[in-house]
Amino acid sequence: MILINKKGLLFNKKLYKCSLGKNGLSRSKVEGDNCTPVGLYSLGKLYIRTDRIKNLKTHFKYVSIKQTMAWSGDPNTKNYNKLIYTKYEHTEKLFRKDNLYDLILVIKYNMLPTIPYKGSAIFIHVAKKNYSPTKGCIAVDKKDFQEILFKLKPSDKIKISDN
Repeated sequence: MILINKKGLLFNKKLYKCSLGKNGLSRSKVEGDNCTPVGLYSLGKLYIRTDRIKNLKTHFKYVSIKQTMAWSGDPNTKNYNKLIYTKYEHTEKLFRKDNLYDLILVIKYNMLPTIPYKGSAIFIHVAKKNYSPTKGCIAVDKKDFQEILFKLKPSDKIKISDN
């Protein structure tokens, strides 16, 4: 179990520094509020920039990030909060110039069913050097993320707590 709160990310008895949503934690997340959703969630797919990260040791089967991959944040489409493929520029493009999306672990927030406007693209991903806040995701150091992925199992859960 991964535990998240304002102090950081706790996994395997180790506390890691992390970034959370710019507007904090929320029990009633909505699309675009820049909040990290409070709750207990399953983990989804792991996406990796395999052109940048080689020989990752993990229990997860992973998907190699391609240039055409993006994540839909448009609540008015059937693909809301899902992986999409596009040849056009996209606000949530997974193949980025920076390293923030070199590793993406999907948090199964607002999935099965997906409710329009309840929030999308909630991931664990790589943090900026200064750990600046996210748009709602959880961001950790790249080496820390790889260390976590070494022991984390797909059956593990993530608990995001506001206390």
